[in-house]
Amino acid sequence: MAGLQKAKKIFIAGIGGIGVSALARLFLSKGIEVVGSDSTVSPVTLDLERLGVKITYKQDVSVVPDDVDAICYSNAIPHYSADFFNGLKTLGKTMASYPESLADISRDLKTIGIAGTHGKTTTTAMVAKILADAKINPTVIVGSVLVEEKTNFVQGNGEYFLVEADEYKRAFLHLSPTIAVVTNIGLDHLDYYKDLADIQSAFKAFVEKVPTYGAVIADVKDSAVMAILKNVSGEVIDYTEMQLPDLHLRFPGKHNVSNAKAAAAVGRFLGVGAERIVKSLNNFRGTWRRFEFKGETARGAAIYDDYAHNPDKVRAAIAGAREIFPHKKIIAVFQPHLYSRTRHLFKEFATSFYDANQVIVAPIFAAREDPDPNITSDILAEAIDDTGVRAVCLPSLQAIRDVLETAENDSVIITIGAGDIYKVAEWLAARA
Repeated sequence: MAGLQKAKKIFIAGIGGIGVSALARLFLSKGIEVVGSDSTVSPVTLDLERLGVKITYKQDVSVVPDDVDAICYSNAIPHYSADFFNGLKTLGKTMASYPESLADISRDLKTIGIAGTHGKTTTTAMVAKILADAKINPTVIVGSVLVEEKTNFVQGNGEYFLVEADEYKRAFLHLSPTIAVVTNIGLDHLDYYKDLADIQSAFKAFVEKVPTYGAVIADVKDSAVMAILKNVSGEVIDYTEMQLPDLHLRFPGKHNVSNAKAAAAVGRFLGVGAERIVKSLNNFRGTWRRFEFKGETARGAAIYDDYAHNPDKVRAAIAGAREIFPHKKIIAVFQPHLYSRTRHLFKEFATSFYDANQVIVAPIFAAREDPDPNITSDILAEAIDDTGVRAVCLPSLQAIRDVLETAENDSVIITIGAGDIYKVAEWLAARA
């Protein structure tokens, strides 16, 4: 693994990232000592600390122990912690980014890469369930926590490596997929990609890496996807044609049925029987922050949490809540993620809440970006309100909690976003 596999002790910069934290678990499973740094404490870092990983909450080269053999870093580090990254390079250690580390695993095993603008996390988790139940036992790295396994990494003992393939900055092009799944292609990550054609060019390069004995599994009727399939060497499989007559998922929404069909197509390509696949999907318990039930408020309002952070995902999450609770008041609590994404997809976000009765917009979660005074949650709330859905912006998570604490059993609350909005759901459930 770019020298990492032979290391005795590895330092991981940005270890709280959902991807690199899975790598940390992989290194631990190989008997490698892991230490790391991150800017903030999170559930991810606390879990790693319980496994014995020493984490320093400071992004500075001074925290790197002298005796580490190698350094692995989150993709965010070079751009958003440039001084730290430049300092790491002066230490003379073997260095590898998260995608580069995945590349070495991918070369050693038959890789199943699950890509797509949305749905890839759930689809990856569904494939993991199908293959584990079929005793294929892949090594798994997924961009969330599998509810059943309570981890984002599973150490397999077979010949397959199942990984969520991230298109951001073309990271998935480091992989060597035997099977490539493309759930869909749409606008996202517009802080990096110029437009849809630019995004398609990345997906095209990804699927063209599949060998003749492999497969590309996609919705071939989707015009955005169809355009990337012309020069594919492997077999092209249309997952929308999968017939799953006895499918009864525990989660609502047409998008989850679509994810299940994509996952089923992977299973069938690998020889898993249709009946076995449906049984696995029906028993699938989901992943962390994907329409996850958190509990109820003190007065009986159901509370759900979802990681949705682009318009299609937001729309699907709220539609799922409406499907389960057709007669209840749906309160969507949305925290926009990134100023750039909110700006580029502003009109799409504004029209994503039609299935909600009320929308509360939290301050934008900046993550890796500097604030942009020209795009605010107040402006977004006004635009949502203009569509006929009642919307308001509140100044803090505390203010949102105070408003929702009295929600009663005629309401359903769903917190939505890729930042820390989940804390509102957890707080409300804990107060019950």
